[in-house]
Amino acid sequence: MTDSAGEEIVRIAARGDGVTASGRFAWGAAPGDLLRADGTLQPGPHHVIPTCRHFGQCGGCQLQQLDERSLADFVEGRAANASSSQSLGAERITAPHVSPPGARRRASLRAESSGGRIVIGFHEAKSHRLVELAECPVMLPELVAVLAPLRRLLIALGRSGGQDKGRNRRQGGRNAMPRMAADIELAMTEQGVDLGVKGLTAEGLAANQAILDFAAEQGLARLTLDQGYGSETLWEPEPVTIALSGVSVGFPPGAFLQATSDGEQALVAAARTWLAGSAAIADLFAGLGTFAFALAGSRIGEGAKVLAVEAARDAHLACKAAAGRAGRPIHAQHRDLFRNPLLPEELNRFDAVLLDPPRAGARAQVERLAESTVARIVYISCNPSSWARDAAMLVGAGYRLAELRPVGQFRWSTHIELASLFVR
Repeated sequence: MTDSAGEEIVRIAARGDGVTASGRFAWGAAPGDLLRADGTLQPGPHHVIPTCRHFGQCGGCQLQQLDERSLADFVEGRAANASSSQSLGAERITAPHVSPPGARRRASLRAESSGGRIVIGFHEAKSHRLVELAECPVMLPELVAVLAPLRRLLIALGRSGGQDKGRNRRQGGRNAMPRMAADIELAMTEQGVDLGVKGLTAEGLAANQAILDFAAEQGLARLTLDQGYGSETLWEPEPVTIALSGVSVGFPPGAFLQATSDGEQALVAAARTWLAGSAAIADLFAGLGTFAFALAGSRIGEGAKVLAVEAARDAHLACKAAAGRAGRPIHAQHRDLFRNPLLPEELNRFDAVLLDPPRAGARAQVERLAESTVARIVYISCNPSSWARDAAMLVGAGYRLAELRPVGQFRWSTHIELASLFVR
């Protein structure tokens, strides 16, 4: 609609900008807003006040101005557009699942010294500058609660001279803050918060004791430090695990974990529904076994038998050990599916295949699947573009896209995931 007040925002583009029917773009817009001639916005019925004080500066979120209906429409639209871009002919697109606020159980942040202080947060949009997080309505509160104490720890370690004693003296004496940069990994496990720090140098007994005191005071499940020679566990009172379909699986530092528990459940529920009744299933890019444990029978001789194939050795071993302890009919295989995909004669032994590849997709493996006789393929994806490319190969080989389920685990961001069912 166009009138003297301006042009109506009719949709949200893939990168989060609002778009009018004439092709004008506006950041921070919602469907139904009016974009005036001077570039300002008049909020419409779907425009809400962003919940976070950092919105508009922090690059972690792009869509906090959308109400629930518009946010769900965006997630569904991203999946539908990926399907239509390759003319995949999805027979059914289900209502999207969108994770609620405060549900993110893993996060990657950055810590840097800036202006004589330590900043921990996400980068600004299209910038290398960090936004110091005073709050984050996306992450679990338990993860956010660690940030302020961690900042104090990093300040104490920096002033003790652990980072670079020579530079510290040159910059103004013993109490000056030396330059520092570190990557922070947070994850919620069954035992509590798992914290990994990469790039921090902690030299001497006092520095190590300060780290251990911090871990104990915060009740961390584990604290690992990578000083340039690989991850070293400094604190882990008991083995850290993650629950996957009722099975406690060892959680290696930095291992992949679905962003939210509810998002994982939505993806798992789709796979269970679509592959019910399958006697033999290949789970490719299996990771720790998120789908393998959900699809396998509760014990040997009962339900589906699952081959779980994974290239990361630590994840493969964790899955294998947990399956053995739980008595699940899962055979874990260590194999790089990018360089050595399962061949058609191997795939044809299975009633169904599930694959959950990284963002780049699984071109080599999908080419072999297209040549197979596998009756059902469930493709889980975190990148609609690479998924659409791979899906086109399956459709071209005679599969039909029977169902598509969009999942918005990364609330208020433009990043979506999806589950899809292909039937030959």
